[in-house]
Amino acid sequence: MIRLFVALSLPGELRQRLKTLCNGVRDARWVEEQNIHLTLRFIGEVEEPELAYIMAALSSVQAEQFDLTLSGVGHFESRQKVRSLWAGIQPSPALEALQQRIESVLTRHGIAPDGRKFSPHITLARLKQLPPAYVRDWLEGNSYFQSSSFAVEDFTLFESYRARSGAIYTPLQAFPLNRERVK
Repeated sequence: MIRLFVALSLPGELRQRLKTLCNGVRDARWVEEQNIHLTLRFIGEVEEPELAYIMAALSSVQAEQFDLTLSGVGHFESRQKVRSLWAGIQPSPALEALQQRIESVLTRHGIAPDGRKFSPHITLARLKQLPPAYVRDWLEGNSYFQSSSFAVEDFTLFESYRARSGAIYTPLQAFPLNRERVK
């Protein structure tokens, strides 16, 4: 079995800038710089022979290149406990359309629908169910975070491997977007 997800890789300088936000919360497990990405679709565990079908499905996705800007930070919580911290994405119809096309081709090729509403974000830290008060200062101190726009020219299928040291993400294949750029 292999564990897969589809994501946007981020430019190196943007990953470095995001990494500067990764401090100031006790007991946070910060994402390693090389693993910072924007997940478009978590696929999960599949049998290795299915990989070729998934790659074929993803290669059929048609979308134009576009620009994206990160803006703000936030958190996800469950039962009044914070479970992750993230950087936000400015609203982008092109990003939403790309994600919907990926979802559509994967479900047509037999991958079960995700079932969760797409909420574009970049995970920066995972937490062990901390009360919201523990992250309030971090949220307030980074609330004005904003990146410059960057070009999205492709999306990537990744394999995820869980190791003792944390997750290891290996890019398997990048899928280029059409050159005509949508702003």
